[in-house]
Amino acid sequence: MPKFNYVAMDSRGKETKGVLEVASQADAINRLKEMGFFPTKVMEAEKAKDPKAAKKSKGSGGGGGAKKKKKGFSFGGKVKPKVLTTFTRQLATLVDAGLPLLRGMRVLEKQERNPTLKRIINDLALSIEGGSTFSEGLAQHPKTFNRLFINMVKAGELGGVLEVVLNRLAEFMEKAEKIKGKVVAAMFYPAAVMTVAMGILVLLMVVVVPKFKAIFADLLGGADMPGFTMVVLGISDTIANHFVYVAAGTFALFILLKLAIRTKLGRRIFDRLKLNFPVLGAVVSKVAISRFARTLGTLVSSGVPILQALMIVKETSGNVIVGNAVTAVHESVKEGETITAPLEASGVFPPMVISMVDVGEQTGALPEMLMKIADNYDDEVDNAVSAMTSLLEPIMIVFLAVIVGSIVIALFLPLITLIDKLGSDGGDKE
Repeated sequence: MPKFNYVAMDSRGKETKGVLEVASQADAINRLKEMGFFPTKVMEAEKAKDPKAAKKSKGSGGGGGAKKKKKGFSFGGKVKPKVLTTFTRQLATLVDAGLPLLRGMRVLEKQERNPTLKRIINDLALSIEGGSTFSEGLAQHPKTFNRLFINMVKAGELGGVLEVVLNRLAEFMEKAEKIKGKVVAAMFYPAAVMTVAMGILVLLMVVVVPKFKAIFADLLGGADMPGFTMVVLGISDTIANHFVYVAAGTFALFILLKLAIRTKLGRRIFDRLKLNFPVLGAVVSKVAISRFARTLGTLVSSGVPILQALMIVKETSGNVIVGNAVTAVHESVKEGETITAPLEASGVFPPMVISMVDVGEQTGALPEMLMKIADNYDDEVDNAVSAMTSLLEPIMIVFLAVIVGSIVIALFLPLITLIDKLGSDGGDKE
């Protein structure tokens, strides 16, 4: 019978190593579970020697596996969040069903269509075969797996509950994608309408208005036109005769704004505006609170230390103002104080959230309370998105009516002047 080296965790989270003589890897895993252990790595004793040699050759730069890994890194592709969410859910399902982690990775590698993720899964499998933990393999791909993902997997490995953590992580990512999808779907219609409207506006200013200018010049015979009409005609001339410069100036302004947002001060101002912006600010604020609560609750319930969890929440907050509030919470907890005081001082979190966090902290049920806050704010996001969509439609109608109406009025003013002139000329003849 073959022998299998194993690494497992007991019920207290203590790591145990040993050797089992069984028929297959599946039998070894079942035996360990019968013994009350949570297996994290099970490898056949004879095959376990090769990965060590491969690991040494990787360090010397002469192994074929190392070359393959280096070649993989040269592509620099990016995995979309939706694809990564699907991968996490599938891996969680396989591991929860009792399939060994390495075998599960190989199954997912075969069926993965995304070439970048397929290469990364292969790298992870090679890393596990080489004796590294799953979290160590994930850490080699920081562009794909963020600190939240890596630290949750690490906590699951240390606690012997990797399948539980993977399920929590998959659920977290699915809910995050769901909220993002709702916001994007709600913004699609207004964005599409505004794009079409701006196209029509440019067409009017470049094609239609210049023709009226020529007509007015002939009819009025060089007489002065109303001031408002002159302003509209001047804008039309600028756009029509200097379209390249106008387009280049608009693009340059966009680039300057993007560069300004990348600075610390610019980012702080922009994120503050997002939170306080009319209509849109309510959605941004609720999404930020939901993300904060769900991320911190998921990390703490998965066994990640609170200080480390707060640093991860800061990095994944997506908003500098919220990130600064989390930093203040981190410093407060580090000094042995409560979470609620800095949350209240930040001015970002509403009283209900602060009260619920306070109750959770006092009763020792902080993770559960944070998840309740997140679920509640997911519903709040739905309501805020619906309200925003309802408000944006009349706002767009009024905006377009004002713009198009202004152009129409500017074009009719000279006609009124011409009619008055004709009327006065007719009176003089009589």
